[in-house]
Amino acid sequence: MRLRGTVLPEGESRDLWISDGRITFLPPAEIEDTESLTAEGFLVPGLVDAHCHPGIGPDGPVTIGEAAAHALADRDAGTLLIRDCGQPIDARPLQERPDLPRIIRAGRHLALPKRYIPGLGTELEHPDELPAAVAEQAADGDGWVKLVGDWIDRAAGDLRPLWPDDVLTEAIKVAHESGARVTAHVFGEEALPGLVNAGIDCLEHGTGLGDDLLGELARRDIALVPTLINIENFPGIADKAVRYPVYAAHMRALHAGVGAMIGAALDAGVAIYAGTDAGGMIEHGRIVDEIEALHRCGMTREQALAAASWSARAWLGHPGIVEGAPADLLVFDADPREDLAVLRAPRHIVLGGTVIR
Repeated sequence: MRLRGTVLPEGESRDLWISDGRITFLPPAEIEDTESLTAEGFLVPGLVDAHCHPGIGPDGPVTIGEAAAHALADRDAGTLLIRDCGQPIDARPLQERPDLPRIIRAGRHLALPKRYIPGLGTELEHPDELPAAVAEQAADGDGWVKLVGDWIDRAAGDLRPLWPDDVLTEAIKVAHESGARVTAHVFGEEALPGLVNAGIDCLEHGTGLGDDLLGELARRDIALVPTLINIENFPGIADKAVRYPVYAAHMRALHAGVGAMIGAALDAGVAIYAGTDAGGMIEHGRIVDEIEALHRCGMTREQALAAASWSARAWLGHPGIVEGAPADLLVFDADPREDLAVLRAPRHIVLGGTVIR
């Protein structure tokens, strides 16, 4: 299969071929047998949803069939690589299907009793159990472990950290010694210093980040996946928390400040990637909404696209459009760096060398 177009991010017009599911810039010997898929257009590495939960629905864990339907919705929106960022079900059967996006499993969320959404994570009886639980998840996953860093403490009536700082430090050390990276759900301010100082690799949401810690994220190369379209739900969460007025006010304040936080993170040089938090409150297939939200918060169009394509792929260890890479790419009639709405209508979606459409 032959394609010609402007290859992003380099921006050069080139010929490429797909052979045995992989990209090559060298024409095959039997070129007369090569089908031409496109003669012009813009070729973009498949989109990445770096915070996605195909195994979670509005009512909690779903069947593997429902999870596959979620992954198909993501694929049809152009997402060809998913970091699952915590799953209540075993997602390995999804990885075996060539028609679904490539999935990086992060195992189950690690939390404490009554300190996360029921049924989604592994609940440890005592914080000191965290290092052993991290070792287990690191051995079982695909190089990522997911912690719940903070959640509402109903006795306190507000967001509070789950883990002592010394336990976090030991747990993250265990993960790193196993070759895994660690990410954490965190909304508020209080849990952030402990996570950052313990050597966390990524923060999910991060709405409580301030200028001092943003500088530390940049210095330590800690990534941020802000899940902006999920943060839009904070006011609704606050409206339902009538028994916890301090928590409700806190959530509204975090929502109000997220745009300024993202702008400050960009100024500080923090690596930011796109993730929808699809599953539960967010429908699958909304990666373009997240890209557009990043642009509204201060990213250029090209930066926002990179955060959900070639930059995110490099961060997760998956190549873009390069020699020998799996042929996971999108073809567009116009340049999405000029108009992000172009991303909503790919001419072709190619996954593993197969033309999905």
